[in-house]
Order: sequence, then C-alpha cells, then structure tokens
Amino acid sequence: MKKTSPITSLEQTKLLADSRRLQILRYLMASPATLTQLAEKLGKSPAWVRHHMQMLVKADLAEQAEIRVRGTVTEKFYRAKAGAFLLQQMILPDGKRPVLLFAGSHDLVIEAISEKLSPHLDIILNPVGSLDGLINLRQGLCHLSGAHLLDESGAYNTPYLSRLFPQRDLQVVTLAHRTQGLMLAPANPKGIRAVNDLMRNDIRFVNRNLGSGTRIWLDEQLREQNIPSKMINGYENTCTTHSAAAKEVKMGLADVCIGLQAAALQSELDFIPLFEERFDLAIPKEHAALATPLLDELQTAAFRNTAQTLTGYNIAQSGVQILY
Repeated sequence: MKKTSPITSLEQTKLLADSRRLQILRYLMASPATLTQLAEKLGKSPAWVRHHMQMLVKADLAEQAEIRVRGTVTEKFYRAKAGAFLLQQMILPDGKRPVLLFAGSHDLVIEAISEKLSPHLDIILNPVGSLDGLINLRQGLCHLSGAHLLDESGAYNTPYLSRLFPQRDLQVVTLAHRTQGLMLAPANPKGIRAVNDLMRNDIRFVNRNLGSGTRIWLDEQLREQNIPSKMINGYENTCTTHSAAAKEVKMGLADVCIGLQAAALQSELDFIPLFEERFDLAIPKEHAALATPLLDELQTAAFRNTAQTLTGYNIAQSGVQILY
C-alpha cells in the first residue's frame, strides 16, 4: 500500500525546486524504473539521470527497489520512498528581529499588537481560520494559533485542543471575549433582524471561509433551525477576514455578513449582536519563549487602552491561562 510522506526539511524542499529532479521523483512515484528507462522518458543520458538519482537517494526521497539479472545484463530499479509527498516547511525571513508566525482566526487585537511590537518582533499573520490554524499548529507550520471554536458541548476551544493535541504540551491563554453579529448596510435598508432572514430572496449574503469559527457557528445555527445552506443567496461567496467581509457590505456587494462588532464599526456599518465568544491563543511549549513578548503585552496598560477602543471586545479575562 502506498503512503504519503511529509517533506519537512529545507534541503529536501530545495532539492525538489529543480523541475528535473521533481519529474524524476514523480515518475518513480508511479512505478519503479531503471536509469535507462528514465533517460528514455526524459530524453537525457543515463549518466545525467544517475547524477540526479544519487541526490534523491541521499535526501531520502528515493531508494533502490530491486536488482534484476537477465543473462549478462544487470538492471537496478529505483522507486520513490512514498506514493506522494506533502510540502510542510516554514520559510521565514532572515533578519535581525525574531519572527513569530501566527495562523488562525482573523482578529483586530492581534493586528494591533503586531504593529506595536514590530520594532522588536516580526509577527507574521496568516488568517486561515480557527480550525485550519490549529491544524497548521499541529503540523508545525506556525508558532502559535488563535481560535474561537464553539464545541457542541458549549465549551470554547478546549475540546478541539484535546482532540487535536492529546499528547502535546500547550499553553492556552485567553486573548479576549468578542461580540459577533450581523453586519449590515447603514440604516439596515433590508430590515434584516436574524439568521433566518438570510433565506429571503432579496438578501445577498457573504460568508466566511471554511474552518473559520464564524462559519462553524453559522453552520450550527443553520442545522438547529433546519435552514438548508442552498437557500441562502451568497452562502458560497467567502472572505477570509472580518474586515474583508465588512468591506463587501460597505461596497454594496452584499447586504449582510456575520462578523465582529469592531469590524462593523470600522466600516461604519449597522450591527445586530448575536453572540459573545472566547478567543484563545494556543502556544506549544517549544515556542513559549518566542511568544513571551506577545503574552507580556496582554498585561500592559497600552494593550488595554487599545482593546477598549474596539467596540465589542471584553478584556476582563485577557491573559488568563486556560486548562484543557
């Protein structure tokens, strides 16, 4: 049975950046082959193929599969060491400042902190959504993640962390509680009041990306209210951030979206609150020292002053550690 293997070293990644070696490896994923057979497929000499094959074998991407003897001819067959390969590698800037890669849910406070700490710490934001952020963290593709995932038990984040990181030592810290709701055009001309209004034929909706905490919350509401997603005009149209979704409404490309109260205010939109959520940061033990400046910032008066200017943020529990 063929298996998938992750590519986790920079040397392997650099090796496959050469399209010729990548093509050899792809042929070997399909079936074992000799140097002569590969040379015929590629239109090159066996000696040329041997040079690149040796590099693939040394990098643990290929191996000798078998030796066949036919009379006076000895054939060496090579094969890839996996049926498919996945590239999994953080490539970070090489500069004077330390780099902290954040992957997870979009958040306005995280954006403000990254700007504040930029002279000393380069925080790079990758707003892929809560669930994909935790998956990136598990796969070693970021240093910390931020999530606001509501479990069916009614608890935020901790059930997901227990399932995804059963044997991993994580530090979990609350960033803030945030209010989310319906972001609407000024004066709410369509008279939208609740989630079930999204079914109306005259309503254009813009959704959040798959895996985002907001999308997961909405899908649960649709399930509870027996609302088929296909009944919502615009359900498949997505944005990866609260700010981008608010911009769609502000520009008149949609009538409503679900997002942060603070994002609605920034875009001068009307807002109807629907729920309050807890947004947590998850940091593996091995990256705790790198994330210390960010966590220290949560205890400062400057952070509290900034957060309090964002309507819909409750920072009473900011910096509190969560056990899971």
